[in-house]
Amino acid sequence: MREEEIEKLRGVVRDCVSKHLYSSAIFFADKVAAITNDPADIYMQAQALFLGRHFRRAFHLLNASKIVFRDLRFRYLAAKCLEELKEWDQCLLMLGDEKLDEHGNVYDAKDNSAMYLDKDGEDREINISSAICFLRGKAYEALENRAQARQWYKAAIKADPLCYEALECLIENHMLTCEEETSLLSSLQFGPEDGWLSSFYSCLIKKYDKENVVEAKFKELEKESSKSNPSSHSLMCTLKDNTDLLACKAEYYHQCGEYQKCFELTSALLEKDPFHLKCTLVHLAAAMELGHSNELYLMACNLVKDYPQKALSWFAVGCYYYCIKKYDQSRRYFSKATSLDGTFAPAWIGFGNAYAVREEGDQAMSAYRTAARLFPGCHLPTLYIGMEYMRTHSFKLAEQAKAICPSDPLVYNELGVVAYHMKEYNQAVWWFEKTLALIPSPISEMWEPTVVNLAHAYRKLKMFHEAISFYEKALTLSTKSLSTYAGLAYTYHLQDNFTAAITYYHKALWLKPDDPFCTEMLNVALVDECQRGIDPKLDFN
Repeated sequence: MREEEIEKLRGVVRDCVSKHLYSSAIFFADKVAAITNDPADIYMQAQALFLGRHFRRAFHLLNASKIVFRDLRFRYLAAKCLEELKEWDQCLLMLGDEKLDEHGNVYDAKDNSAMYLDKDGEDREINISSAICFLRGKAYEALENRAQARQWYKAAIKADPLCYEALECLIENHMLTCEEETSLLSSLQFGPEDGWLSSFYSCLIKKYDKENVVEAKFKELEKESSKSNPSSHSLMCTLKDNTDLLACKAEYYHQCGEYQKCFELTSALLEKDPFHLKCTLVHLAAAMELGHSNELYLMACNLVKDYPQKALSWFAVGCYYYCIKKYDQSRRYFSKATSLDGTFAPAWIGFGNAYAVREEGDQAMSAYRTAARLFPGCHLPTLYIGMEYMRTHSFKLAEQAKAICPSDPLVYNELGVVAYHMKEYNQAVWWFEKTLALIPSPISEMWEPTVVNLAHAYRKLKMFHEAISFYEKALTLSTKSLSTYAGLAYTYHLQDNFTAAITYYHKALWLKPDDPFCTEMLNVALVDECQRGIDPKLDFN
């Protein structure tokens, strides 16, 4: 057969692959490889077999070739076959004995002669070493060696910043702390044309910086996109309205406690792209916080119908039952989500919360500890462990989560509560004020308990004017808090302002008529007001 005829057949194979006609691709690739016995044609045949899901046959073909250990493409595709077959140990053996130095860079003492048969080089390619590092990380993660998986994912993104999947695994599985993510990002060697990608990655990592810093990152990305091609306004508009970028913004709003803003953004995004799963997760979390049980029900039904094998679907069902306070059912579905995907952090935390809300501390702590072990970069499990210790009055054991996330206001709020219970009121004031300093303005209703806690701490320090100021600030956030009215009444009472105290005791009792503290203190205030109204010089005899 002439060369031009063979080249036509190769074109047929490529066209079959592009049209997903894999059986046809396998048939013609087999004939081309038999005629030429060329390594490139053998590789094309193996790739057609892989795409047609004939993994065992593809692996045998690659392994039988004499250059499988000399050509990185052959070795990588053979390892990918073993990945699909779930033969993880064999996959690692096929990838070779590469090592990492102390900086996370790859070196291979044994095999420096490996070659890579390049394609025509017209398209920009992901570095093959980066893909190999990523696959090695996946194998280690499947073998539950998360420490090694983390190192190889880092090596993959360092070898080529275009290997987004490695960064995604590090971020989604909470393998790195905030500082480690920032350090990794600063170590990446981006090309001169990849300024926009560097900015995009900085939006993907944990958003524990102050509000103005995070907003600056989003604005910088929009500027970078316009710089990359000044003549084209379409690129800027596309990135500005990109679903991934807006999902990052929604995640940031959720983290700041701006749940309504987050919910509105994710609702708009899901109308545009209803199957964007990262956005779906943030949407579920916002709906949970806002108590939108109907929305959770509809989302859960659709997810279970479309993705019955995904942990997210059953997590959504668990969220719905948790929202309507059916905690036993919610626990069952959170557990199902963890069994489908043991690396799905929200399900572990939801599982622990479903136990904690019923005050089943041992089971809750077990779930939180599992989450803390699996997700070292996520501070929430440690925070919830601290909350459980507080519930059992183990205050010294509760001071743990600060180091993992030094800028989450919820952490400082809990440390303030610990200090308050330990009667360290000056320290409590400091923690609560730091909490409020980290919250974006204006303060949302979610943080009303923190303002009330700060007022309580000031009252304990007999700084009554400051206490009254923060109680009144809390009332601007919520007018339905018994604790705020009771605290404000008691503070006025301590100042001997009995009229104001009586007014606020009545307001507190309007919210909860059988509250014993307010009932008793109202009687005391009425007696005190009556006694003050009697002139001691009067003689009634």
